Amino acid sequence: MDKNSIMPSFPMLMRGLLLLTGMYTFAWSAFFRYFGGDLLRWLTMNPTEIPEISGRVFGTVGMVFGFLIFLSAFYPISWHYLIMVGIAGKVVLAAWFVLLFIPELGWNKRSIFHLLFNELIWLVPISIILIRAIKVKKYLKDLPEEV
Repeated sequence: MDKNSIMPSFPMLMRGLLLLTGMYTFAWSAFFRYFGGDLLRWLTMNPTEIPEISGRVFGTVGMVFGFLIFLSAFYPISWHYLIMVGIAGKVVLAAWFVLLFIPELGWNKRSIFHLLFNELIWLVPISIILIRAIKVKKYLKDLPEEV
């Protein structure tokens, strides 16, 4: 290991973003789980149409992924695999929304908002956090052990 190399750090801001992402994902998924019909009618922008799909399973799966992202904030360097699961979960939720919900709801400003701001935009900070966690873990692993 080079003595002049800069030690990578994992700032508290990144933990905070993981906590926020987990809570945000959990909250929106809870809306789908517990207020699915009303939320889907709102997303269609036509409250008289009743979508035939249910958001119950989508919400439950999203709540699990949100909890795992939230949990990863406590030990992000050791539990970086939970961050990976969170990234995969956000991709799965986005694909699920596009493939199952969009044909029923249609593309409109509310459905696009949900897809972009509740699913896809969170992939950027979570990916940056994952890369940083892996760099810090590698750095710690490469340190010489002192007895």
